[in-house]
Amino acid sequence: MVYQLLDQNGLTDYYTLNDHPGLTGQAEDRKDKFAFLEDEKIESQLISFRNESETHISFYLPRIHCSSCLFLLENLHRLHSGVITSRVDFAARTAFIVFDPRRISLRELAELLSAIGYEPYISLRDMGKSKPTVEKSSIYRLGIAGFCFANIMLLSFPEYLGLDGTEKSLQLIFRSLNFILSLPVFFYSAQPFYSAAWKGLKRRFLNIDAPIVLAIFVTFARSAYEVLSGTGSGYFDSMTGIVFFMLAGRALQDRTYRQLSFERDYTSYFPIAVSVLAEGKKISRPLPDLRCGDTLLIHHGELIPADGILTRGEALIDYSFVTGESLPVLKETGSFIYAGGRQTGAAIELLVMKEVAQSYLTQLWEREEFRKTGATDKNTSFIHLLSRYFTYIVLAVAASSALYWWKHDPARIWTAVTAVLIIACPCALLLSATFTNGNILRILAKNHFYLRHAQVIERIAATNLIVFDKTGTLTTGSQQDLVYEGIPLSAPDRQAIAVLAAQSTHPLSKALAQHLEASGPSSLPGFREVPGKGIEGRVNGELVAIGSRSFITDDPAADLPGNDLSRDNDLSRDNDPSRGNDPSGTRVYVARERKLLGHFSIVNHYREGIPRLVKELPAGISVSVLSGDNYRERLRLQEMLGQNNNLLFDQSPHDKAAYIQQLQQQGSKVMMIGDGLNDAGALQQSDTGIALSENSNHFTPASDAILDAQKLPLLGAFIRLCRANRRIIIASFILSILYNIIGLSFAVQGNLSPLIAAILMPSSSLSLLLATYGSSSLVARLLRL
Repeated sequence: MVYQLLDQNGLTDYYTLNDHPGLTGQAEDRKDKFAFLEDEKIESQLISFRNESETHISFYLPRIHCSSCLFLLENLHRLHSGVITSRVDFAARTAFIVFDPRRISLRELAELLSAIGYEPYISLRDMGKSKPTVEKSSIYRLGIAGFCFANIMLLSFPEYLGLDGTEKSLQLIFRSLNFILSLPVFFYSAQPFYSAAWKGLKRRFLNIDAPIVLAIFVTFARSAYEVLSGTGSGYFDSMTGIVFFMLAGRALQDRTYRQLSFERDYTSYFPIAVSVLAEGKKISRPLPDLRCGDTLLIHHGELIPADGILTRGEALIDYSFVTGESLPVLKETGSFIYAGGRQTGAAIELLVMKEVAQSYLTQLWEREEFRKTGATDKNTSFIHLLSRYFTYIVLAVAASSALYWWKHDPARIWTAVTAVLIIACPCALLLSATFTNGNILRILAKNHFYLRHAQVIERIAATNLIVFDKTGTLTTGSQQDLVYEGIPLSAPDRQAIAVLAAQSTHPLSKALAQHLEASGPSSLPGFREVPGKGIEGRVNGELVAIGSRSFITDDPAADLPGNDLSRDNDLSRDNDPSRGNDPSGTRVYVARERKLLGHFSIVNHYREGIPRLVKELPAGISVSVLSGDNYRERLRLQEMLGQNNNLLFDQSPHDKAAYIQQLQQQGSKVMMIGDGLNDAGALQQSDTGIALSENSNHFTPASDAILDAQKLPLLGAFIRLCRANRRIIIASFILSILYNIIGLSFAVQGNLSPLIAAILMPSSSLSLLLATYGSSSLVARLLRL
């Protein structure tokens, strides 16, 4: 379309402006950014195949977002002759590239991708990890089952309509073909049900797959006997149809979001190598090879991989990876810096004090409570419990039928019992569950709520207590509010303060300049900055100062503990970073000509709709808030959430997980919602762990679900939809029982013909599909989802 517009208006000379269309105009990265890819040890652990003429590699490219990206990336060979082929998995945002190592190196390939705007994301987790492949066996099983089912139905029509005695040879051919077509379905397509049933029996648990496997075995055995003995055509159409529809429902339910990861740990975000200063030279060194005493050169935007002491430069560390709070923390030379923060200022040098495996962040992640699976009943579904009782009833009906015919006509026992097991297969229950779950997953995903698997729906529905993390979950990690108290400021005063604040790189000064919309000169006469205290300078001839109270008043005692000013303008605490670094309550004082005017207070910015969220939660659900910060925000939270909710402050990651475990021991079904690494233990311990994310490609700790932060106010509607899921499944199961009663009326008499079975099976399956899909879609529409 764009080309046609340019062509119609005589603008096709646009295409001659550049010999390499697609190259981005963005600022170039430093030239040695991908130098670590020249390390043979690193390269060998990243590539999937290599010989003299070609090398295979897959890169995760988070900036892929549209079909133009696909076109450009799949035509890399036109940008560089060393690229042989490139294929893009759009859903996973992954490019699979084959290149000639004699013409382009791995480093040059990464630089080429970066130059056209698709910088590869290479993390420590990629080291030595086999590249994931798309699971194709389930697709093959579904396709084979569908092919065989359709052809068996086609070949069975003459049998349904009746063949006269002169066409016995055709009848034998059709029956033999049906038998042959049923073999791949029985031995290959139905394998997932066999393995699931066997696993359940080994644990002495009767899951829904066990009676289904019994029905498949009985149907195949009776059908094979009838065909081989010439006594009938069997029920191959019913057997293959059962397998096909159940595989289709399972495929719909088990849809995965391959662009998301529910199993992330810190290695997914740590770099694969870092720049080390050794003997006056800068070299790239793999992260596992770092040792105490190494000096790291951390560039702007890079993650700090190990605990160490800042030896050169001023650090502005963004710890949102750990805490969810993105306001950078200022660190001066000599300060101790924990791993996990991202440098947002200029390049710094860091002396490693602990190896990566011994760093605080790694030790935090390796704690037992961060790695266990949480609630013990996470994988138990009410579907299996319901199917157990259904199976007992079916077996009782089959036994009663056998007992009746044993007394009246023993020759009909085999046909009656097998017919009961065929017609009363609980596949309808499984179908209703899988199709309903699949549609619910689709609706939730459409609203940017991605569940790990279908069983999470049931756990959400059972929730009666929700625990929120505060920083980054109830509050936004990227925005703070500033409130002024003191002598009213005139417009010139506000502009003067804004201009002065814009001269500093301190995070509070930058926040103040942004709040006041600074515009003015880029330098000021008499500008002076005292690190960690404040700044001053002359604006329009007047001396203006901002900073801590001691800096403004020249009173060193003003910032001592006990004056409620101990947090003023100093965010460089060396305490546990996992508790968060709440800027709430921090004050920035302002003065003109040495006269104190007032102060700006940094206040947490809570997400829009939090009070409405709590108000619209289903009845019977209580709320708790866990925070690593102090209790300064208690009154504000009580005003938003209500007086009856539990608020806990100064909570470490271990405290959060222990609190949730205590609630579970009291019988609560707990949903935990958090966003940072410090919430990972609580998310794992909870019955349902939901990671909140501003961007699905950014960090989210291991969880059962990922929720777009903007959709948090819809949490109540999501819970109601999940609760409706159970009612829909039970209602559809009752509908399936009506079909079973009709079929059983023929089965117990031993009169179940293939035609009746062929009518009942697809009609019940299709009607259940329409009923479940329509009902769940209607509920979603009523909930405005």
